[in-house]
Amino acid sequence: MTERRAIDDSTTIRELHTNEEFQQVDELFERIWEFEPDGRPLSPGLMRALTHAGNYVSGAFDGDLMVGASVGFFGRDSTLHSNTTGATAGRGIGFELKLHQRLWALERGISRITWTYDPLVRRNAHFNLAKLGARPTEYLPDFYGVMPDAINQGDESDRVLAVWPLTDPRVEAAVRRVPYLPAVPEDAVVGLGDDGERPVEGRTDGRVVLVAVPEDIERLRGADAGAAKAWRHAVRDVLGGLMAEGATVTGFHRRTYYVMERNT
Repeated sequence: MTERRAIDDSTTIRELHTNEEFQQVDELFERIWEFEPDGRPLSPGLMRALTHAGNYVSGAFDGDLMVGASVGFFGRDSTLHSNTTGATAGRGIGFELKLHQRLWALERGISRITWTYDPLVRRNAHFNLAKLGARPTEYLPDFYGVMPDAINQGDESDRVLAVWPLTDPRVEAAVRRVPYLPAVPEDAVVGLGDDGERPVEGRTDGRVVLVAVPEDIERLRGADAGAAKAWRHAVRDVLGGLMAEGATVTGFHRRTYYVMERNT
């Protein structure tokens, strides 16, 4: 069982069960996102209720220090929805939390995990699509409304729904730390480019279309809110528009571009 998973000699991941542990999760998420006083999406009491009902809450610990946590709940059709995952940057804890979550789900007969993420954040797109082998299936404009935290800074909360089919060959390779790198044909067109700060509209009439996202949207929100807004609406129009037309996101290329393939 996945009650406890060792990462190295000092770091482990385990399911959480006590109010004191849920308070630690709350404090960790506050340090990561810097929520407004009344803007926290999860409370220790809600985490307690979720686990009592059989849902998933885990924590990663370096000794006694919590360095990551993840909260998920059951959805439809043998799905676990991973609501919130946060970890100390630069240590691979987020990846290990996903591996723990995957084993937990498989032991309960769950065939896939879903979650939402901001399509403008390059490192998240690379992590989800390349490192984990997840597949974006739906573009969700302003899904959560305006989010009162320091990272999102009042931006519209567009999200992409990512689906992680747990026994898919792409995912099983990712678990072995073999990233998924999509093939990009020579005739691919750039539907949205990046001039360094603002989006540049291109062509979307190819069979394969590349859609760029900004290098660092979180920095840009603070430095140039107008540019950040321009990126939000451009990606919504191009990436979201192509997905609405039935195009498939096949991967993330060079840590910069979504690769879109039209279903002909």
